[in-house]
Amino acid sequence: MGRMPVRLHAISLLAGAAMAVAGCTQDDRPAVAQQTMIPAGEPVNCITLSQLRQTRVIDDQTIDFILHDGTILRNTLPSRCPSLGFERAFSYSTSINRLCNVDIITVVNQGGGPRRGASCGLGMFVPVKPADAPAETAQR
Repeated sequence: MGRMPVRLHAISLLAGAAMAVAGCTQDDRPAVAQQTMIPAGEPVNCITLSQLRQTRVIDDQTIDFILHDGTILRNTLPSRCPSLGFERAFSYSTSINRLCNVDIITVVNQGGGPRRGASCGLGMFVPVKPADAPAETAQR
């Protein structure tokens, strides 16, 4: 399979190849930044892309992957990824329907038209929930 595009909440195919691009709107930033999340399960190596509904870039080292069932998997990159927190958009390429902790993301610089930025490795995907959420909502 080719690469798969995801732009904010939409999926679009480009010339038979798909490229995933994920981002966070300006309106999402304050609420996301202020919300305290706590671990809600064991870390996993990979997520299935067909289960992915949305991503939220928190900062240069943190991305939340939100699944269709409401589960939030937080990925803390092993190293800071320059401009990720500012641009809040990234792309990835995979030949399978999974994104794993060994995969690389690339920041999408959006000023003056989309351009490739820094490429950075992913970390483990850790289930999280808001600190004030009841225990049963960890894996909605």
